[in-house]
Amino acid sequence: MFKMDEIQKRILKEVAGLHTIPVGAYNFRVNGKLAGRSSSNNIEISGKDDGSGIDIQIKDGTVNESVHIPVVLSASGLTETVYNDFYIGTNCDVLIVAGCGIDNCGSQNSEHDGVHRFFIGKNSKVKYVEKHYGSGDGTGKRILNPVTEVKMDEGSTLEMEMVQIKGVDSTRRMTTAELDSNARLIIRERLMTHGEQKAWSKYRVELNGENSSADVVSRGVARDKSYQKLDLCIVGNAACHGHTECDSIIMDEGKILAVPSLEANHVDAMLVHEAAIGKIAGEQLIKLMTLGLTEKEAEEQIINGFLK
Repeated sequence: MFKMDEIQKRILKEVAGLHTIPVGAYNFRVNGKLAGRSSSNNIEISGKDDGSGIDIQIKDGTVNESVHIPVVLSASGLTETVYNDFYIGTNCDVLIVAGCGIDNCGSQNSEHDGVHRFFIGKNSKVKYVEKHYGSGDGTGKRILNPVTEVKMDEGSTLEMEMVQIKGVDSTRRMTTAELDSNARLIIRERLMTHGEQKAWSKYRVELNGENSSADVVSRGVARDKSYQKLDLCIVGNAACHGHTECDSIIMDEGKILAVPSLEANHVDAMLVHEAAIGKIAGEQLIKLMTLGLTEKEAEEQIINGFLK
C-alpha cells in the first residue's frame, strides 16, 4: 500500500470518507499512479491492458458489499483521463464510492477526467456516490470533467449521489443513461460554486422499457461571480414515468442557467419537469438571526440545509 502524506489523507477523507483502508474491494489512485488495490471473493478489480483505467467485475448475487475507487491529485500540472468500467451481475445489492480530490498549490492547472461506464444486470440494486473536492492556495486551476454512462437491465435500480461543494474551478459533468423495463434511476446532485468557478451539468436519460422510471433532482448554490448551467433531459420511449427538478439559490453576482427538457415519444410516457431559481428569503434570515446567529451564520445554515 502506497504511503500517503497528510494532504493526500485529508483529500481521501473528503472524497471517500475514508480514514483507513476499507473493508472489501478498493482501488486507490494517487497522482496518476496506482497506490493500492484489493479484490474480494465476489468483486474483482483488474487494470486495463493499455493502462487507461480499471475493470470491476461483480458476480451474480453479490449483496452487502462495497467498492471504493477514489482518486487523489496533489501534484500541480498533472492531467489525466481514466476509463473505469463496472460490470454488475444479476440480483446484486452493492455500494460503489468514487470521487476525486485535487490539491493544487502550484501555478499549473491540474485536471482529472474520469469516464465511468456501468452495465447493471437484471434485478440488481446499486448505490453510487461520487464526490469532488478542491483545495490548495496555488494559482493553477483545479479541473474535473466526469463522464458517466449507464445501461440498466430489466428490474434494476441505480441511486446516484453526485456532490461538489468546494474548491473546483471548472467542471463539466456529462451523464447518460438507458433504462430497460421496470428499471429505476434516482439522481441527487448537490453543487456549490464560488469565486469565478464554472460548472456545467448535463443529464440525458432514455426510458426505453415499459414501466421504467427516473427521478433527477439537482440543487445548486452560485456565490460570488460563479456560473452554473444545468441541462436535464428525460426521453420517454415507452410507457414510463420521468421527473426532473432544478432548484437553485443565487447569491452576490452569481449566474445560473437551468434548461430542463422532456421528450415524449410514446403516448403513455408521463414526464414532468420543475425549475426554480431565487435568492435566500429575507424572512428565513431574520428568523435565524432572532435565535442569535449573525447574518453570515444564518446564510450558512440555510445553504447547508438546502444542499443536504
